[in-house]
Amino acid sequence: MLLALDVHYREEEAKAVGVLFHWKDPDPQNILIEYISEVDAYIPGLFYKRELPCLIKIIEKLDISELEGIIVDGYIYVDNDHNYGLGGKLYEILENKIPIIGVAKTPFYNNKETVAEIKRGESNNPLYISAIGIDLSTAAQKIRDMYGTFRIPNILKTLDQITKSDNN
Repeated sequence: MLLALDVHYREEEAKAVGVLFHWKDPDPQNILIEYISEVDAYIPGLFYKRELPCLIKIIEKLDISELEGIIVDGYIYVDNDHNYGLGGKLYEILENKIPIIGVAKTPFYNNKETVAEIKRGESNNPLYISAIGIDLSTAAQKIRDMYGTFRIPNILKTLDQITKSDNN
């Protein structure tokens, strides 16, 4: 089982969502939602300080030993020197016990050597994949092979929709 995580912010509140699934699933097996009433302010270059506490609220609901990996919306490394971004910090907090895959929609200026660009569907816009605890080329291939015919795999699109929805 895999866990994909995302957070949506509204002023000082956040909605964290996790979806559990298998690599080839078209839809989540389970959805976990947590509302956080007070979140830290965004600090440029330190995004992980705002996001990590929200992600941990979802992870605490699970036995992570049962997970094959976690997918985050973002990067593992913020630069080519392997300084951790959100995914790397999460890996560290989880004591390097579970692989983390970062899936980003926009390029980052200083980490080109730590990502794999993949294209899905008919889109000419790549996804930027980074990984820790799993080989980068393996992670990129697994994201490329996820269910769906569009740039964003169905599971990750569903996660984004749930995270931004007011109905949950």
